[in-house]
Amino acid sequence: SLALVSACTVRPLYSSAPLTAGSTVSASAELASIAVKPVKTRYAQQVRNNLIFAFGQGAGEPPAPVYVLDLGVTELIESAAVVQVQTDEDEPTAGTVTLTANYVLTDAKTGAVIATGKRSIPSSFDKPRQEFASYRAQLDAENRAARELAEMVSLSVAQDLVRHGKKA
Repeated sequence: SLALVSACTVRPLYSSAPLTAGSTVSASAELASIAVKPVKTRYAQQVRNNLIFAFGQGAGEPPAPVYVLDLGVTELIESAAVVQVQTDEDEPTAGTVTLTANYVLTDAKTGAVIATGKRSIPSSFDKPRQEFASYRAQLDAENRAARELAEMVSLSVAQDLVRHGKKA
């Protein structure tokens, strides 16, 4: 049992230990050295903003990034439930927004690809009859999905950096 415990590599993500082998900076400082490239859509911008906040712990983007994250975010909106509503027409009463992020993490100096990944998160919302209320509910679902997707991507990037450090 001691052999199994000694092989355990679980440790706190935001500890003072470095993510990559041979690094002299802490895990949080290494994550803070990641710049996220600009994106074009509103929901992708929400993901980007949340990633910048997560990586820098509120400090913004680094002035001299060590890594660059290229982010592509797509959106899929689906009606999740159809309920008979006092008329002859079936109206969707619930929907799901699914955001999917494809990312490429590269070394800022060399341009070498360190890691690629894909993460996806759904977020449900109610679709009331009022058009503005339905649109606002969809935006709120996009924002929720963007926050959760950014958390997933930031954890994946941290894992990718650990894996990359073990190869080096």
